[in-house]
Amino acid sequence: MTLSAKTWGAFCAMIAGISYGTNPLGGLIMFSEGLNPTSVIFYRFILASLGFAVIMVMSRISFKVSLYELLMLAILGLLFSVSALTLFSSFLYMDAGLASTLFFIYPIFVVLTMAALFHEKPTLSLWIAILFTLIGIGCLYRGDGEGFNLKGVLYVLGSAISYCVYMVVINRSRFTMSAVKMNFYMAIFCLLGITLFSFTSESSHLRPLETPVALMGAIFLAVVPTLVSLTFMVKAIKLIGSTPTSIIGALEPLTAVAIGVLFFNELFTPRMAIGITLIISGVLILVGGSELKTRALQLKDRVKLWRWRN
Repeated sequence: MTLSAKTWGAFCAMIAGISYGTNPLGGLIMFSEGLNPTSVIFYRFILASLGFAVIMVMSRISFKVSLYELLMLAILGLLFSVSALTLFSSFLYMDAGLASTLFFIYPIFVVLTMAALFHEKPTLSLWIAILFTLIGIGCLYRGDGEGFNLKGVLYVLGSAISYCVYMVVINRSRFTMSAVKMNFYMAIFCLLGITLFSFTSESSHLRPLETPVALMGAIFLAVVPTLVSLTFMVKAIKLIGSTPTSIIGALEPLTAVAIGVLFFNELFTPRMAIGITLIISGVLILVGGSELKTRALQLKDRVKLWRWRN
């Protein structure tokens, strides 16, 4: 792999991470126009599904799927709708930057789930990551009833857990298809799940886009943290692999925190900075630990080969 390919791959991963981290910007703009989380997610994915459909038509990607694929896509879509709805709901109870940072612990849930259900042995890096994350979450709590709200935290944890299940299902499923096609059908089933949820209570009913600002917020959510993020993430994974892309994905919560502080006057203290640093460090240790172990084993094999030849 040439240096230019690595550089371009890292750039794509940065764009993917930063664009996904802009979720709070579009969400909070739509909240300010009187829309509820159900409506925000609904308009985001109805516009995103249209965008994915246009890409599929222009790329001549078939819309045909098997019954098994349709069932798995339905499960994935409903899981993603739960994750998105709970994450955006948490923005109503705590700072969006903190919520996005807490959501970033989902890789730890993935590792724990894989270890518990599929007997993947936990590593030292996993336990260190969990310790760093727990301490970091503790640092985010100020004890004054602001910012770190218990109900908001529960929403974020629900979002992270449902996203964890979503990733595990993808990992264990037997079908393969293009990312655009998969995300098109997931967006459709996400819309179905959100629509059904909107009938559960009066506060969850879908509300119309009555202002140009709300419409711009919906378009922003559909394009930047959905279409753009997905496109560049796929390119990054193809160029530099999933592990480096995940590591660079630490820009997601940092972007969300920066947006909250710069545009919505959210509080940022040194203690919160330490907490955010610990959480991100924990995830980076977890993601990077396997990469370092692989490199160490490769180096060990090379040393053995060199000794055998000499």
